[in-house]
This record gives sequence, C-alpha cells and structure tokens, in this order.
Amino acid sequence: MLEVERLKQKFLRYLSQTSDEPIGIVVDRSEGCWIYSKEGKRYLDFISGIAVTNIGHRNPKVVQAIKRQVDRYLHTMVYGEFVQDVQIALAEKLVTLVQEACKRVSGKIEWEWQYYPTNSGTEANEGALKLARKFTGRKKFIAFKNSFHGDTFGSLSVTGREVYRHPFEPLLSEIEFLPFGDVKSLKNINESVAAVITEPIQGEAGIIVPPDDFLPSLRKRCDEVGALLILDEVQTGFGRTGEWFAFEHWGVVPDILTVGKALGGGMPLGGFLARREIMRAFAENPPLCHVTTFGGHPISCASALAALNFTEEENLPQRAKIMGVKLKEALKKIAEDYRVKGMSEIEDVRGKGLMLGIEFSKKETTKAFVKSCLEKGLIVGGTLHTEKVVRIAPPLVINEEEIDWALETIVEVLKGLSRKPNLSLSSQ
Repeated sequence: MLEVERLKQKFLRYLSQTSDEPIGIVVDRSEGCWIYSKEGKRYLDFISGIAVTNIGHRNPKVVQAIKRQVDRYLHTMVYGEFVQDVQIALAEKLVTLVQEACKRVSGKIEWEWQYYPTNSGTEANEGALKLARKFTGRKKFIAFKNSFHGDTFGSLSVTGREVYRHPFEPLLSEIEFLPFGDVKSLKNINESVAAVITEPIQGEAGIIVPPDDFLPSLRKRCDEVGALLILDEVQTGFGRTGEWFAFEHWGVVPDILTVGKALGGGMPLGGFLARREIMRAFAENPPLCHVTTFGGHPISCASALAALNFTEEENLPQRAKIMGVKLKEALKKIAEDYRVKGMSEIEDVRGKGLMLGIEFSKKETTKAFVKSCLEKGLIVGGTLHTEKVVRIAPPLVINEEEIDWALETIVEVLKGLSRKPNLSLSSQ
C-alpha cells in the first residue's frame, strides 16, 4: 500500500489538477469492461472513459494492430505530405462507413466524402469551424444552449454554458446560442451564418434527446439560407446510440461531421469529414492553411482501423441498441419502483442505445449516488453542465451478466441512500 500512497501523492504533486475531487483509482490494468486497481479491487467501467472504450479496454485485435505498427514505423512526416498506408486504410474505411450511413438516410450517395485526422474531438471541431468560414466566406456561427464542443478557444466559443466561457472571454465573436430542440427558434438562422454546430444528443447537458422534428427542421433551415450543418458526433459516434452515427435516428445528413473518442479504439484520434468540394477550401488560397503534426499518427490510425473493423464484425451498433433497451427499461423500472414506494428522487431515465442518463432531483443525491457506486466497484459519473444527471455509457461489448450486476449494485446504492437522513429519497 506504500506504493499506492506514493503514487497518489505524486499524482497531486506533479500533475495539474482539474478538480479538487478526482476519482482517484490507482490503475494497475484494464481488460474488457473492467479496470483493476493496484489495491486489488476491480471496477466495472460503466462510462467507458467517457464514451471512448466502445470496444472494451485493451481489445486484443487493437493491441495486435498497435504492436504490428510499432514494428513498422511511428511518426515520419506531418499529415498530408507522405503517403502512409495505414492512414489511407483508415480514411477509406471511415469514409465508407460515413457514406453508407448517409446512403441509409437519403437512399443514395450524393457526393464523395474525405477525412481530415486530428488528435482529439475538440481539434476536430476547431477544424470544422475554420473550414465552414473558409468555404462559405461568412463569419457567424449558431450553436445551442448547454452544448459542449470542447475546451480550446474556438470549440469553447460555441459551447453553450456561460460559466465555462466567462473566465476566458473574449472568445470568438458573432456566436448566437439558440434553445436546443426548439424548432421555432431556427428562424434566427439567416444568410449571415457560416454554419450551425450541434450535438445530435447533448451529452454534457445531461443526455438531452431532441424532439424528432428538430434535426430535420434544422437541416431544412440550413439548406434554405446556405449555412453548413456541422454535427458533433465526438461522443455519439460509432454505435454508442444504437446506430453507427446518431444522425441516422433522424434521417439527416450533415455537411461536416466531427468524430473522436471511440474512433481511436483507446488511442488519441479525432477528425472531421466533409464532401470533397468543401474540404478543397483547405488546399488553396492559401495552401497549407490548416495543418497538423501528429493528427493521423500511424499508431492511432492502426488502432482505429482495428477498432472500426471489430465494431463492424461484431455489429456493435445493433448490440448497443439491444443492450440499451434492456438497460433503459430496467433503470426505468427501478425508478418506478421507488416512486411507488413514495421515493421521488429519480426524476427521469433517458437516452438512446448505451448513452443513457439518470436524472435525480437533488445534486446532493447525485453526488452521493456516484460516490457510493464507486465504493461498490461500479464507475458512473456526472455530466459537465448539470449536477443532477448520472451518465451511463458502458462499453458496447458489455454482456448481460455484467449489466445485471450493475443493476443489482444500483439498487443496493439506492437502498443505502434511502436510509441516510440527510439524503432521504422519500418525497416530502
């Protein structure tokens, strides 16, 4: 245990802290849906490192692909200069998956898509915003309240929570925030707008699923005024919601699609995709106007290609749909059982696929629930823009036995909280 304490002390001493209450698991190893600590305890990862480990921790096929690539070459030249077979293979696979998704939505492939790799999701959104301005020649962006698109300056500028923007202002100008899901507000999108950026399902806002007419109406309005539609699928992509991409639920096709998180199979990788004529804007007037050193790193590309192939071979989007229904219905039943008993603290269970949220009525209960789950070996977490929603997003490879264990743990935690006077779940 001395080693564990030393690591914790060095963690606090040498690594910059992002909060005063880090989760603090001292990681020894991980496998499948589980993380093992140096204290000898195991934890069921029910948030997938925030929607990253869709294919599970240390997926064997991904590990093999990484080892093969390490023996060939690492970084050789900045992206876009050398012809690297692993980058090409990944781009071909990813573009094919996106075009097939668009075909399922529209019935045809109307244009050729291209992929620009980045290191992360926020960099993908930065690139998408720049691309929209360059292609349209317009300056204004529309985003939505309570949205989250990343922490770099451009991405933060279109993130719809003032408490996080305010310390860093002035940010980008000419940003207007509309209510997410409000079709009537879309009339504010006009010919001065370069692009509208939105998550299909708002993640950090508390797993907010829009009304079914919202995204189709948004697509229509963008077409009417000539604005580009940027869909941020950094969190929702690659099967998380029960489809390869969340835009498939509503039958819309974006002009620019941003991806990250699960794309890399556990390695850092993001990117944005758009049709060729839009992407051309980065190659001229002037050329090299958007470059990256490590975007599309060979190791990350090898990992991502293996992850996408595994996701396709195992049909993980369909698995997420099936397991998501089971998990959501079970959580709703637990919530209803507590309401019947006069315990009204759980207000809602919502989401799609294996991107779910449990909303409590009090932030104190939410915090206690997350902490108690962790003590029992179940990793759940909050969402950035609300203190009342617990995020549920297990790896898409999770099995029924693991889900059952998680549900049993959740019931135990709720029973324990109901016995604490200062955290009573009973309605008053």
